[in-house]
Amino acid sequence: MPTLLASPPVLSAPARTYVHPAEVAAAIRPGDLKGARVCFVNMPLRETALPNNVPLGPGLLAARVREYGADASIVDLNAYRIQDDLARRRGLKNGRHLLDEEAAGLFERHFARHGEPDLVAFSGLITTLKWQERAAAIVRRLLPETMIVSGNGLATEFKTGLFSWIPELNGVAHSEGDDVILKIALDALHVRRRGLASARAAGLLAPYYLGEWEGQPRFLYDGGRPRNLDILPLPALDLMERDVDGFPVLEVYIRNAIWGGNSANSSAAPFTMDRSLSTVSSRGCPFACKFCYRGQQGERDYGVRSPEAMAAEMRFYHEKYGVDFVGITDDNFMVIPRRIAALPAALGPLIRETGLRWGTHGRLDEAADIRPDARTGRMRHNDIQRVKLMAEAGCVYIGFGAESADAAVLEEMGKGGFILTNGTTRLGGYDFPLTMVEGVKKCKEHGVHGNCTWIMGYPGETLRQLQTSVAFIKWQQDLYTDGVTPGTREWEVAMNSVNRRMFTATAYPGTEMFKHPTVRRLLSENFGVSFDAGSGEPVIDDRLRYYVTELDDATKVLHDQDGRPLNFSAMTMDQFLAARECVDAGRAFDILAM
Repeated sequence: MPTLLASPPVLSAPARTYVHPAEVAAAIRPGDLKGARVCFVNMPLRETALPNNVPLGPGLLAARVREYGADASIVDLNAYRIQDDLARRRGLKNGRHLLDEEAAGLFERHFARHGEPDLVAFSGLITTLKWQERAAAIVRRLLPETMIVSGNGLATEFKTGLFSWIPELNGVAHSEGDDVILKIALDALHVRRRGLASARAAGLLAPYYLGEWEGQPRFLYDGGRPRNLDILPLPALDLMERDVDGFPVLEVYIRNAIWGGNSANSSAAPFTMDRSLSTVSSRGCPFACKFCYRGQQGERDYGVRSPEAMAAEMRFYHEKYGVDFVGITDDNFMVIPRRIAALPAALGPLIRETGLRWGTHGRLDEAADIRPDARTGRMRHNDIQRVKLMAEAGCVYIGFGAESADAAVLEEMGKGGFILTNGTTRLGGYDFPLTMVEGVKKCKEHGVHGNCTWIMGYPGETLRQLQTSVAFIKWQQDLYTDGVTPGTREWEVAMNSVNRRMFTATAYPGTEMFKHPTVRRLLSENFGVSFDAGSGEPVIDDRLRYYVTELDDATKVLHDQDGRPLNFSAMTMDQFLAARECVDAGRAFDILAM
């Protein structure tokens, strides 16, 4: 029997051959999971924000196992915001998350209604470690024999190291789970029916079984891109319509706007939406921004669904749930021009018939669609103008991760490339990337709202460089209000449609930023995080765990156990904290006078 190393010292999986899950899933037939019970658990996210992004991961995987005969259910811990004295004392205007005893009661009632599951599958970003620890303890107490597996961002980054933090886990599944979830559910069913020893001896648990550790069977499941995204089933939203107590989980998500001023996130828009749902049309991103971690969604392996599949899904949501807006929450929707060119024909009839609107995410260089002419050096337009075509297909919103308007900071972030290809232009005493300026203008020209998000405090950023980003925000606000009478309702809408919030530069394990010398030094000094001398990866121990449990909200300044704030930038601590206070108080433009 293979032996699993306890508490792997670095963030790496045990040495073995990667097995693409599509190869394993090909041997599983419809009906093979008949009789299996699988419960998916969605972990809570930012307590200060409304739950407005339906958990697509659990929904997609639940639909997948149902295709093969399993009985699937979903517990969504993120849907609840309890309004009571405790929430008011904590200043949580939107309400609080469930307490441990409340979550335990929900699990207990859910299992009583749906039956004891063979598999409980957690889904959560790296920011959900604390909740996964708590949920695992609850589930293991209630279900001593049930297989518990964690997937999505947290599991993808730490892999087998997660066993040392959440010992109740039987398995971790990294990367995309659409295929491997079939194998996970089948393994759980084999263990339940035959027992671990018999299932292992029969070879039924290969190739992902690692061995036993601290009395528990352990698995490391390889994820990977499905061969065809268009043939995957739609998310099983019906499983979220009501919880075991009758609480309308799905309706909560639909009624809370995905984007816009009332969404309590970093989006802003000049329009509102009454009923909205989210979906994804592509996975992965071919770019490599140093602060971004997307290992669970294909990394730089970019794959797309067809415009026709998108149209069918959007029509279904409009007819079934009465949505008036669909948010396509891809990391980068706009990569492939020829797919964009096909959107008007695929989506146009639906938009004209229903009035449905949609939005997505992209890059400002893709919106600008300009490049320098090799012969003359002057700016020229690309043959396919993506924003124009998207507008014709009903798009009214594009979120751009601008992050910074300073060229040097963009280079440091790994975002220089295409953004700086066309040089800079001087506006209001600041040099802005011409591509960013033209991208925002192109959206305005075609009636698409371009919302920019920003990061402050990146390693090496000076106050002047931060002021450049703030000045760009001010320029964008002036552009949107140009020609609008001050004091009117139209003027107020235009003013408030510009995002003035900023994220604080946060170092997530697995990113290039995490390896930056300044980041490594400060994480070692403030949090005691240590790094392996050979690989440079952080050592998985209690100090790293403490740091990860603090990663719950990218807008906040992180503090160590002694209360010391974490500042990666070249600003003094006083400058950094004063700038952060200006942003949090809604006075970002005051930074220009610092």
